[in-house]
Amino acid sequence: MHTGIGWRIVPLMDLPPTDPVAPLIRSLLAEGRPRVWSIIVTVLGDAVEPHGGWIASARLSELLERVGIAPGAMRAALSRLAADGWLEREREGRASFHRLSRDRLSEYRKAARAIYAAPRAGDMQDWVLTIGVAPDARGGLLLAPGTVLWPAEAAPKKGAGLRITGKLDLSGSIPLPRQHLDARRRMRSDLAALDAFPADLAPLDAMAARLLLLHRWRRLVLKFPDLPAGVDPTGDTDLRRMVAVHYRRLLPASERWLAEAGPGFDALPPAATGAEPFTRFTQPA
Repeated sequence: MHTGIGWRIVPLMDLPPTDPVAPLIRSLLAEGRPRVWSIIVTVLGDAVEPHGGWIASARLSELLERVGIAPGAMRAALSRLAADGWLEREREGRASFHRLSRDRLSEYRKAARAIYAAPRAGDMQDWVLTIGVAPDARGGLLLAPGTVLWPAEAAPKKGAGLRITGKLDLSGSIPLPRQHLDARRRMRSDLAALDAFPADLAPLDAMAARLLLLHRWRRLVLKFPDLPAGVDPTGDTDLRRMVAVHYRRLLPASERWLAEAGPGFDALPPAATGAEPFTRFTQPA
């Protein structure tokens, strides 16, 4: 998958100080060129799928421009996603519509169990230590080359090598890779910014904030596991609960944006009562 598509539509210093979403936009753009294809997948899986799956280019463009992504970058990313089998596309007159392909939607739904799992009532109990089993450590804690600590439900079920299952008895923190610590630091920074958001966000602002929150969380949780007490050297083990709180806070206003028509696009059909996204962060993984 090509990942270098993305342009800023305004310099960071030009974001107005009164823009409530500006801290999250700065956080996204400060990492360099956004991976626009990945942001689009977040939009389609998180926001659009519960409403029938299809989104008009005009609606998608309005949302992406709100978070600092230009229409040209969006079009290039959509073309690449379609060429790589991620999207289905349709046209009605001059309007174009996009949805996740069946195979990619199935992948997103599997990932959604980890993304939207409810915060745990207690600490994780069962863990698996593997040595020489899994070449890909995503979802686990890489302790040393070839040595990975996994939550039991995320541990690989197959592969040659040593596998030890049991409970953690920690007398101190486990040093985490710099990449993992940086990802958690950026997540905490975004959550702190959301703490200061006004309660009466406009629908488009709420949808933009929801997108940026969920996109960062999705990238974190699909690469690294939730941490038990004593593992994170910062002592911060409550990220999932905080993400869930802010996601639910943004949900009503962001759903209003999806239910509104706009220039060049119709309202999306309503999500079924009791269905996603309203049940997210309430079910165990």
